[in-house]
Amino acid sequence: MTDYHNIIDQFRADMAAAGMVVKEPIVADSVLHRVYVDGDKSGTQNGAYILHANQHPAGYFEHFPQGLKVTWRLDGAGDKPLSLAMRRQIEEERKRRQVERKERQNETAEKARWIWQNAKPVFDEAKHPYLRRKSVKAYGLRTSRGALVVPFFDDTRQLVNLQFIDVDGNKRFMAGGRKKGCFSLIGEPAGAERVLICEGWATGASLHEALGALVMVAGDAGNLEPVAIAARRWHPNAEIIVAGDNDESGVGQTAAKKAALAVRGKYLIPEQTGADWNDVIAAGGSL
Repeated sequence: MTDYHNIIDQFRADMAAAGMVVKEPIVADSVLHRVYVDGDKSGTQNGAYILHANQHPAGYFEHFPQGLKVTWRLDGAGDKPLSLAMRRQIEEERKRRQVERKERQNETAEKARWIWQNAKPVFDEAKHPYLRRKSVKAYGLRTSRGALVVPFFDDTRQLVNLQFIDVDGNKRFMAGGRKKGCFSLIGEPAGAERVLICEGWATGASLHEALGALVMVAGDAGNLEPVAIAARRWHPNAEIIVAGDNDESGVGQTAAKKAALAVRGKYLIPEQTGADWNDVIAAGGSL
């Protein structure tokens, strides 16, 4: 039989190799444990594991922020599945996490609406360095503590999150808030025959000013496809164009193509590597 400590060491090593470093003691008692994962915000317990160390050492570990979910068996332990009790614990933990996430999202949405109501409208774009640098209008943005405040809505058009853009262009969303499938709007949704989808707010402002079309700002490349799907539900007959970024990594281009394909739309990518459509339009170019 494999030594108990060897089982613990192998389990911890495999967790770390998957990107989940746990420094606290690992307990092999076939019970689900919530743990702090190295690199997460202090005080959180965003990791979970179960470890069974009897005749057939097996377990499970999960890191919620990464979306990491791994069913584990000791090398050479065979293919014996996890016990029914362990599988039930995993399912119960997933349900508990869903409830916790929903509660955090609701709390964040309430806070976002309060901040938005108390933020100040932008009346003079020239007074904010970011808007001046990007050569775009405010289109309804507000400011709070010197940062631009960008509202993000879910597909029921309820405000659920905010993005803050400081004077240097650094961006952050509210922690715990919804983002997937959520968007900021520039333009009038009613009767839109063409919808453009892009990553950044300044890019969206430039696109709207150049074309006069409705723009849905996704916030990042990973959210382009969920927002495109929401756009298609809202506007089943509209032309949908995903205006992607030309990233050196290729991430923006790939995400734009995937989003366009998902909704039978089109995609446009700037010719210059490293450029987005705000760069192109601000320099006098066109789509």
